[in-house]
Amino acid sequence: MSGRALTFLCALICISQPGRLAAASPPNVIIMLMDDMGWGDLGVLGQPSKETPNLDAMAAQGMLLPNFYTANPLCSPSRAALLTGRLPVRNGFYTTNGHARNAYTPQEIVGGISQDEILLPLMLKKKGYVSKIVGKWHLGHRAQYLPLKNGFDEWFGAPNCHFGPYNNSGRPNIPVYHNSEMVGRYYEEFSINRKTGESNLTQIYLQEGLDFINQQSLAQRPFFLYWAPDATHAPVYASRRFLGKSQRGRYGDAVMELDNSVGQILSRLRTLGIENSTFVFFTSDNGAALMSGPSESGSNGPFLCGKETTYEGGMREPAIAWWPGHITAGTGVNFCPGQEVAGVTTHEQKEHTLQPLIFHLGRDPGEKFPISVLTKEYQDVLSRISPIVDHHKKTLVAGIPQLNMCDVAVMNWAPAGCEKLGKCLKVPTSSPWKCKWPH
Repeated sequence: MSGRALTFLCALICISQPGRLAAASPPNVIIMLMDDMGWGDLGVLGQPSKETPNLDAMAAQGMLLPNFYTANPLCSPSRAALLTGRLPVRNGFYTTNGHARNAYTPQEIVGGISQDEILLPLMLKKKGYVSKIVGKWHLGHRAQYLPLKNGFDEWFGAPNCHFGPYNNSGRPNIPVYHNSEMVGRYYEEFSINRKTGESNLTQIYLQEGLDFINQQSLAQRPFFLYWAPDATHAPVYASRRFLGKSQRGRYGDAVMELDNSVGQILSRLRTLGIENSTFVFFTSDNGAALMSGPSESGSNGPFLCGKETTYEGGMREPAIAWWPGHITAGTGVNFCPGQEVAGVTTHEQKEHTLQPLIFHLGRDPGEKFPISVLTKEYQDVLSRISPIVDHHKKTLVAGIPQLNMCDVAVMNWAPAGCEKLGKCLKVPTSSPWKCKWPH
């Protein structure tokens, strides 16, 4: 999901049919980005419940990438890296308010994706693509940061997480947009029942994706669909048809509905006869959010910790590449995880710059046994790593941090389109402060 991931995606598309691709129409691209879905949530990666038949089939028909990493273990910077191909420290999605703090884009954030950044849909537009985002944006909710200002032609979804409900006095409910104007708010026009977990949002997002595919196929235009549903982000939700179906509780219900949606999208590509000209990539923005509790979070398999940590559980994501006729079915790497052993985490921030924790992922994939600093192995590895780190620091050109300042006045009080709906709320007086990132 970092620049390496986008490089892989583009390289795969370019080299898959050498000599013939240039003469053919450019392939369609679909990126399916899940929200807080863990490495261990897929049956093909060892989930005992085996409740993801469509994703498991997708992996069997395509390429499973069990060693795929995100650029950051938190939603906003991860998504910024995905769409820019640049690390958060380069694209500005970080904070200098606290060392190594997790920062994202809550409603009160002032910043967003910099206008200096070139996003994937803008690059594809130069090649004649039509681009749509369905679901969660999370790269800034103020007008200048929204998707249609950053290369997308269409959007149906929300700029922030579906936290709430709020009373619209101290904090407004999150708006849902159709292109550049809001068409309602979460918990109001777009219901999420916090008690039962029922919501039709995934079905709405599925239909938006299917309609876009149909339209572009009929028009014979290459398209980029960025399908980013957020049902597996707490508070998790699912439609009535899927509630109570999973062995894993409400979170499992959400996974089952997303799996079913993936199956419908791939089936639609086949029905339209465009599966061989459509590259599909499935992954998650970061690891499962274990801090949300067992009923509201997924599984990171054998890996340590999860979201908001840079251990394997936070950084290693489920990933599948699918492109019939171009990617050989069943390719990938078999991965044998290590045993669960506790004792290497801490709830306090510690400085490891001079004496970093080093793990041997080949024999310790769960990161349970840091190599002792007293061993020759540690010194050998450190001597190889240190020059690379030093070179990186010396040559790094950091972006201007976008996640430092907060202000209640920039919340979603009066988004574009609110006048037509009678949904505009009174904007409070501006009073900016430095955002506090406690995690």
